[in-house]
Amino acid sequence: MEINIPKTALVLLVGVSGSGKSSFAKKHFAKYEIVSSDTCRGIVSNDENDQTSSRDAFDLFHFIISMRLKNGLLTVADATNIQADARKKLLDIARSFHVLPVAIVFDMPQELCESRNAARTDRTLSAHVIRRQMQDFKRSSKSLKKEGFKKLYVFKSEGEVDAVTSIVREKLYNDKTELHGPFDIIGDVHGCYEELVALLQKLHYAIEPTADDGTNFGFKVSHPENRTVIFLGDLVDRGPASPAVLKLVMSMVRGGTALCVPGNHDMKLQKKLNGKTVQEKYGLAETLEQLEGESDAFKSDVKEFLYGLISHYVLDSGKLVVAHAGLKEEMQGRGSGAVRSFCLYGETTGETDEFGLPVRYNWASEYRGRAKVVYGHTPVISAQWLNNTIDIDTGCVFGGSLTALRYPEEELVSVKAQKIYCKPVKPIESIGFGTANALENEKAERGNALSSETETARANGDSHASITLQHQDDDVLDIKDVTGRRIVQTRLKNNILIREENSIAALEAMSRFAVNPKWLIYLPPTMSPSETSTLDDFLEYPLEAFAYYKNRGIRTIVCEEKHMGSRAVLIICRDERTAENRFGIADEGFGICYTRTGRNFFNDKEIEKAFLEKIRDALTRSGFWEKHDTDWVCLDTELMPWSAKAQSLIHDQYAATGSAALNALSEAEEVLRLTALRGIEGSRELLHTFLGKKESAEKFVSAYRTYCWEVSSVDDYKLAPFHILATEGSVHSDKNHQWHMEYIAEICRADSTLFKMTPYKIVHLEDESETNDAVTWWLDLTGKGGEGMVVKPYDFIAYGKDGSILQPAVKCRGKEYLRIIYGPEYCEKENLIRLKKRGLAKKRALAVQEFALGIEALERFVKKEPLRRIHESVFAVLATESEPTDPRL
Repeated sequence: MEINIPKTALVLLVGVSGSGKSSFAKKHFAKYEIVSSDTCRGIVSNDENDQTSSRDAFDLFHFIISMRLKNGLLTVADATNIQADARKKLLDIARSFHVLPVAIVFDMPQELCESRNAARTDRTLSAHVIRRQMQDFKRSSKSLKKEGFKKLYVFKSEGEVDAVTSIVREKLYNDKTELHGPFDIIGDVHGCYEELVALLQKLHYAIEPTADDGTNFGFKVSHPENRTVIFLGDLVDRGPASPAVLKLVMSMVRGGTALCVPGNHDMKLQKKLNGKTVQEKYGLAETLEQLEGESDAFKSDVKEFLYGLISHYVLDSGKLVVAHAGLKEEMQGRGSGAVRSFCLYGETTGETDEFGLPVRYNWASEYRGRAKVVYGHTPVISAQWLNNTIDIDTGCVFGGSLTALRYPEEELVSVKAQKIYCKPVKPIESIGFGTANALENEKAERGNALSSETETARANGDSHASITLQHQDDDVLDIKDVTGRRIVQTRLKNNILIREENSIAALEAMSRFAVNPKWLIYLPPTMSPSETSTLDDFLEYPLEAFAYYKNRGIRTIVCEEKHMGSRAVLIICRDERTAENRFGIADEGFGICYTRTGRNFFNDKEIEKAFLEKIRDALTRSGFWEKHDTDWVCLDTELMPWSAKAQSLIHDQYAATGSAALNALSEAEEVLRLTALRGIEGSRELLHTFLGKKESAEKFVSAYRTYCWEVSSVDDYKLAPFHILATEGSVHSDKNHQWHMEYIAEICRADSTLFKMTPYKIVHLEDESETNDAVTWWLDLTGKGGEGMVVKPYDFIAYGKDGSILQPAVKCRGKEYLRIIYGPEYCEKENLIRLKKRGLAKKRALAVQEFALGIEALERFVKKEPLRRIHESVFAVLATESEPTDPRL
């Protein structure tokens, strides 16, 4: 015998002590699925038999059950549950978490229960306790069938219990997580048949007429790429051809090319066809009139089809949820009357507006779920994302358009309404709808930039026909999302711990100095140096960088010249409209340049504007927008001169050190020369020592001056891009570094006055001549005053032999540059011996973490996830930067 229960359920075991509940639970359920009242009594009192602690024990019992149900876990309530009041408490908990309740009842003979209790050694229950429990059980069990259990199983003998071989956990009807698409999700049709056909054809569906056999209703629909349509409900009412829409949709659902969830208009029609009394308002009367010409068999089919529609679907491993009016996270994948009601009608505040219509609560503004929720129900002028949700009911029946969201591509495809089929009560000019052309004019006049206002329209007295222009981006960031000890999940490195003290440091930097968070879609990672060189005269040398990758299974690397400038992230949009539409930023221009800690790079607005314009012009001249099919780009670059951003550092630290050293050593040299002329013992050796110190100080000053020059206009800057990080629809971490260099070269050639190409070499580590050539190249670069080079695996993201992610890049710096970092005399033998003991483990761990977080932020932005989700990853990069490490690394 098998018992079937929902995959997510609260299972109540009902029966007196000794009826076999706990033994049954241990046999058929996992350890943590069972919540035992006896165990809870032991936890709060150290004694499972202490009846005086029952109140506290059951408080804990109910709390644990609540937490498990909150997390969607099947839970077994192992208690006697013989009283109706006790069961009601558990049923209320199940309903509050929209979980289906199941009862397994052990109606065993009293003699059996008494004999089992008598044989127990862990506790003693007198016969009168069993008799009292049995009386309570018999009295309350009569109401079990009426208490609301989804399934009820009753065992009356040991044999029936022993006959249970397994418990089958059934998926709920709304669980379609095994379906991964691709999908075409279509908003409210409302009887607009011609527009539906046009939209399906625009999506490349083939609609072939066939004989109406009562199943396909005269349609055979297919797609060359086996895509599936998902209809978001409200197929009927208001429009001119509801029966035709029903025939097409029903044939697609039965033919396996579509799924459909119900809308409130569909359910109202179903009730009417089922003989219920409903008001024939808001388009229902027109639908019933259109159905008069259809056969009784068809109307019966419609009734059964609509009745069988599931409130919502959870798809693509839980990444996608579709429902007519949307769905809050805690209701997704659950089953209850409240869930179905929300899917059909949304949520109201209990108030009415000036038109006597319910005021709808904007649940999407507070949505924090990971699943994308696609819905309709509330017509909007244009579909826009809000907190990982999107409303795609663009009011076709009111003269707007019929819209589909292609998933996972996240592309919107629309067709215009042929006419206004239903005129709103409120004057059209104040609504924004009108004819399809009027709608387009409205959108054109306002540049489709409807992200900072809300307009409302009440259409024909329908309680859900308010037209709300949603914000494209959620504007408000919650401090609770970024403070305290947190764990950030990333695709590349799973869970990354952010400590509370690091969050505090990041919060101060972000709140006081950072640019508008909407621009911050990426912060670059720190970079680890190569292992310490074994050569006597070098702290860093290319061979150690090569060995790091070769020992981990990498065969090909890329060596790029390391420019001595300041790391700069650039966001460049094709125009200001793109900045507003895609980034949600108005009146801040078409782009930005910010530092690796999220601060605005430029203080002079005029220079910044001219600088960004030169970059945009170069992108345009190189054909970048067309080649990458994008209106924006995120670039990772080095901006020179170093002195442009590090002026205070140079003046206060390096120049001060160099000047003080040269002045003091020059005076010491003069004194020591006089001392030597007088023939004082040891003076010549001391003079030689101080001349060496002076030479080191001169090299120190020369080293940092190499990277400094006067900046008075935009023409004095040089920009060296090295990563095309992201464009619309793509994060380019899937491209190798040669791809990045080649496409960046095209941009550089479009403006050689601003852009500086980065010299690079592709090195096959098995080829000794190529590695020797790369070392010689590095020696030549550093010998001429260059900083050194960056060594990267050929692939943007590389994994070692053990499957772990490798360093995205390792820097190898030259002797004279390291003099700036470690001090004028760092290369003296005694200093090198000490410095070669430096440890890189922490630096490398941070570099990989920050790399994973940066890529995660970009991927979330490209997927159009909410600002808080993008900001979570960016903020985490800044937090890890506050982790104490040797700054010279």
